[in-house]
Amino acid sequence: MKKIGIVMGSKSDLPVVQKAIDVLKELEIPFEAHIYSAHRTPLEAADFARTARDRDFGAILAFAGMAAHLAGAMAANTTLPVIGVPCKGPVFDGMDALLATVQMPSGIPVATVAVNGGANAALLAAQILAVTDEGLARRLAEKRQTAAAAVLEQDAALQNEIMK
Repeated sequence: MKKIGIVMGSKSDLPVVQKAIDVLKELEIPFEAHIYSAHRTPLEAADFARTARDRDFGAILAFAGMAAHLAGAMAANTTLPVIGVPCKGPVFDGMDALLATVQMPSGIPVATVAVNGGANAALLAAQILAVTDEGLARRLAEKRQTAAAAVLEQDAALQNEIMK
């Protein structure tokens, strides 16, 4: 199975990254996580992206706040799918990161999830890998069924509560 590359701009992004890690572990998807900055360690970030395909990665998740150039820097250096995860920052509540991540120039796409959307980024990466992995596709379907059952249980509890 291909693995997922996780790159965060700084350790402060780890709480959002952890949501992705939890999903990847649950779905039994191998991954590596690194801290590389598009601005402070551009050579290391570029090298990671350039060599990711040869190192058997199937997609890259890039987590960054504020200027949030990391996803674009990754995408500029690989043809693998890159999923940008804008992280909340101290000034604009993540809107700055969202806009920086989603506004990529034509020819260098970055898929973008919601601000602090680490879990959805991991699920999107899993869906990409599941195109050619039936076992992973099955685990994703089971995860959705479990989530649906939990909602229906909550609905049944609500109905019991309000009908008293």
